[in-house]
Amino acid sequence: MADHGTDDTWDLIVTPWHLDEHIPALPTPATATRVGLPALPDVPVPARMSLLHKATFDVVTQAARPLVLSGDCPTSRAVVAGLQRRHRDLAVLWLDAHGDFNDPAITTSGYIGGMALAMLTGRTPGLFDDDLGLRPVPDTSVVLADARDLDPAERDALTSSHVHRVPADPAAIASALGRLGPVPVYLHLDIDVIDGAQLPGARFPSGPGPSLTRIEECLAAACSTADVIGAYIASAWLPDHAGDDSSRQTITRLTAALGADLTWTEPGGR
Repeated sequence: MADHGTDDTWDLIVTPWHLDEHIPALPTPATATRVGLPALPDVPVPARMSLLHKATFDVVTQAARPLVLSGDCPTSRAVVAGLQRRHRDLAVLWLDAHGDFNDPAITTSGYIGGMALAMLTGRTPGLFDDDLGLRPVPDTSVVLADARDLDPAERDALTSSHVHRVPADPAAIASALGRLGPVPVYLHLDIDVIDGAQLPGARFPSGPGPSLTRIEECLAAACSTADVIGAYIASAWLPDHAGDDSSRQTITRLTAALGADLTWTEPGGR
């Protein structure tokens, strides 16, 4: 495991959107780079998202150790593609109340955000038309924590996969990562993994689940066990809650568990 030290080893990046929807209120820490929004033509949503992901990829490839604060999960594909430019092999730790393992063939809602982990494992060919060069991450290199809220077909897809499923428990996560060996890890967290009662204004609350404190412990355990070379926090709040005090406090605590000490530029963090 590499010793990354403290917050100055993280390159903070903010991607202020959900799918192709701009979220101006998504707060930006004082030392973070906020990815600029390219012009988005009137084309299908995946094509618009591809432009946003390419803009993110361009920033991530310049970062030594990216910590991305985003409004959705699919932008993670740009982060993983950027990390793969420097690391041939990569494991994924995905903490989420949902599996994000739907694909266009099995989804019942058509919601692209519910396909984010499937994207990383190569299950959504043709959905995006861009040049990120993302290489599918093998199922055997993926640890999915919690995932308590699954669609029936998504549950079946996970069951037939080789993804390692564990509870959102520090010891279980450390054990699963330890079994993967000394491979660098991309750590992804969707805030909805936290108990819904602690997340006012969450876009997709998923009811009872692990506490914020327990998730902090999970993040700390992952960082002490594995070589976490990049991290991502999907701040999936409703737009009018994205920049409020409780949301910023939650992000501050989660990033602190990763070793980052955030400061905000102003009360609204924008």
